[in-house]
Amino acid sequence: MQTRPRRYHHGDLRAALLTRAEETLEEKGPGALSLRELARDLGVSHAAPSRHFKDKQALLDALALAGFERLLATLTASQETAGESFADRLGALARTYVGFATANAELLDLMFAVKHDPEASEALVKASQSMGGLAAELITQAQRRGEVREGPLETIAIPIFSTLNGFARLAVSVTLPSATLDRDLEHVIAHTLRGCAPDSPAPR
Repeated sequence: MQTRPRRYHHGDLRAALLTRAEETLEEKGPGALSLRELARDLGVSHAAPSRHFKDKQALLDALALAGFERLLATLTASQETAGESFADRLGALARTYVGFATANAELLDLMFAVKHDPEASEALVKASQSMGGLAAELITQAQRRGEVREGPLETIAIPIFSTLNGFARLAVSVTLPSATLDRDLEHVIAHTLRGCAPDSPAPR
């Protein structure tokens, strides 16, 4: 359902601009984003947004940064309430990531597009790497406990992320039936856990 533009009266204009920009992004896509239109939606002068964002690219950069920060906070929270085993923690991570991706499809696309921009801010690049740090810690701890096979971190982390991101893309594109989405994700998690399991001893 389309959200009615919110008028701005007082308080934090930067936050209001980001909130309305994200609403526009989800409703109409990045092409519809305009500082002038945001100003009109919020009932402020055309020049007001320039005090916070010098141009549209600066706005996109800020939106992507906020997205990565929110995603990391959500993923971190999922780990704080998960069980101790790798299976529990990976399951919580996967469900949370897919949930974020399906609820914020346009924002996630923007996040991954903007982070590769040569002019992306240092803060954005750092924030985009935080999710990898969380996954690396999860895998490393599981390797120490013998729950995950030995090997270089990237040989485990890259297949995990590729699988989850691929599933999230399919879910967003409505390629997968929504009625079985949760069940399908559980199959993906189980498959991923089998791929991460320690190698079986060679038969004697």
